[in-house]
Amino acid sequence: MEKLWLKWAKRIQAIAQSGMTYTENPFDVERYEELREISVDILEKHCDLDHEEITGLFASEKGYQTPKVDVRAAIIHGDEIMLVKETVDNKWCMPGGWADIGYSIVENVAKEAREEAGAIVTPYKLVGVFDWIKVTNIQTPFAIYKICMLCRYEGGVFKENIETADARFFKRDNLPELSHYRSNRWLIEQSFISSETKHYNALFD
Repeated sequence: MEKLWLKWAKRIQAIAQSGMTYTENPFDVERYEELREISVDILEKHCDLDHEEITGLFASEKGYQTPKVDVRAAIIHGDEIMLVKETVDNKWCMPGGWADIGYSIVENVAKEAREEAGAIVTPYKLVGVFDWIKVTNIQTPFAIYKICMLCRYEGGVFKENIETADARFFKRDNLPELSHYRSNRWLIEQSFISSETKHYNALFD
């Protein structure tokens, strides 16, 4: 369950961001900026981020605040799933990241698989769309909608890059240490269930 302090901080940030977007009164802009600073102070006290990092994250957000969209490629080949090793924490997850503007969901998933894992894939089945905070205990400054798609592996060669240091296939009962902020055992298991179930109903939460 999301912590109350985090819910309040995000709500204050959302109100401040919307206010700065729509107000034309310079005095109100100052008040909304002060509200954003309060939300940053709250997050700094409880998150593993410093004041400058949090301010930078929020300052990059413009307009009415909406959830961020994270896409994940569930690349299952035989009885194994492809995972990538993140350089930021040296832990493993399904290839993916924030969805880019100008690409469809399928295009975003295929793009992330290619960039992070060197994998050529064909996304063909929706595993689910999730409010990530509701299905995990992760505390994050942003609301996140996570979209996971089952992908058919067509081949490819991994090339080290700034985001990932390795890409490998793992059996479901022998997974490495996972980067739970990005993908957890539950999501991986749901992906296997999706691949094994002919008439699978995508999950929504």
